Formats: sequence, structure tokens, C-alpha cells
Amino acid sequence: MWMTVGAQRFAITVADNAAAQRFVALSPLALEMSDLNRNEKYATLPQTLPATASRPGTIRNGDLMLYGKDTLVVFYKDFDSTYAYTHLGHVNDTSGLAQALGPGTVRVTFSHD
Repeated sequence: MWMTVGAQRFAITVADNAAAQRFVALSPLALEMSDLNRNEKYATLPQTLPATASRPGTIRNGDLMLYGKDTLVVFYKDFDSTYAYTHLGHVNDTSGLAQALGPGTVRVTFSHD
């Protein structure tokens, strides 16, 4: 799967679970993603996904997660968290990810071609 931010394209390895499969089926999908805590971008998905949330403890730069059943989150910094997420995938090469996502709201497109 691919995530495109502006002119930059990032490959994503998709998790092997029902939520990730349903997320891929939504693509192509363009979302306006807002910033939260200067470490993540989030957006509400057009439909709910089957959540199997757990507490990962440490969030990694490039993690693609589902919060609740309908909030997509892309993390661009490592940090420890007590929140529960469903793992959807991970950006393979995070070089330039934080810079591409930048401050504020950004348009992100997810595709599988």
C-alpha cells in the first residue's frame, strides 16, 4: 500500500488483520489529516473498521493505527503511550515522513496501486 503526502510517496507494509484488510479496501482514499500533540496526524474514516485494540506501549515513527473504530492515525515520532490501538501497518522508510506531514492539517492519500 502507498501513502502520498504532497509530492512524497511512502510504501506501507499492511498488518495481517481484518481491520487492515478493510482499510485497504477503502482505497484509494484521500483524507484531510489534523495534527495532534506534534507527533501524529489523524482523520475520521468514512466507515468503521473491525477493531481489535491493544496497548502497544511504545509507538514508533511510521506506525499506522486505528483508534476506536473509525479514526486513522499516522504517527511520525516515537513515544510511549497508554492508549489502545488496532495496528494497521507501518511506513517502510520513515525518512522525511515528519517533514512531509508538517505542522497543521495535511491532505494524505492512501492507495494500493
